[in-house]
Amino acid sequence: MLDLGRRDYRDVWDIQHAVHERVRAGEDPDTWIFVEHPPVVTLGRNVKGDANLLLSREALAARGVDVVNVERGGDVTYHGPGQLVVYPIRRLARFREVVPLVRALEGAVIDACASFGIASERWSEHAGVWVGRDQICAIGLAVRKMTSLHGIALNVDTALDYDRLINPCGLTDRGLTSLSRETGRTVGLAEAKDALVRAFETAFDMTLVSENMGKTA
Repeated sequence: MLDLGRRDYRDVWDIQHAVHERVRAGEDPDTWIFVEHPPVVTLGRNVKGDANLLLSREALAARGVDVVNVERGGDVTYHGPGQLVVYPIRRLARFREVVPLVRALEGAVIDACASFGIASERWSEHAGVWVGRDQICAIGLAVRKMTSLHGIALNVDTALDYDRLINPCGLTDRGLTSLSRETGRTVGLAEAKDALVRAFETAFDMTLVSENMGKTA
């Protein structure tokens, strides 16, 4: 488990690929990367041009929001302060394990939310975790050479007005929420990370050992 603190998205994208290559080659064990990003919008494989950007790339750049095209599934996603992002870099025995991996990630997030007294659920039409009609966690994976990369973004204490920048996940009829909004108090990233780690360890029958590589972006 790599704890990167707050790091620039492009830096962590490079780290993901380096870790992915080592895990794929059997040089490293499966590795879970935990990180918080400065504001960035990522566009996945299902994106149709810039249709779900509500501001131009130039206008986003002027607000300090980077835009990056990436190889994960899904459409457009925002990452920013107060959001806990987790990238599971895991070797898969066969491609049909991808959907069970997504479902296990969703289940772990649902369990983590429950530890805060929040009832959340899957939505069969779209990967992720939802509280009613509001998304609390986005999920988008890629698999290369039978090894996963990219992952989940859990809104912990995130500013929830980022739907003014994009249509999150390409959706126009759903809202956003966070652990802080649902609990009515400020939830810190460390508290959310502890809950997620416990949920992942149970869901994947493993023990995560932290290697701290924190750096302020």
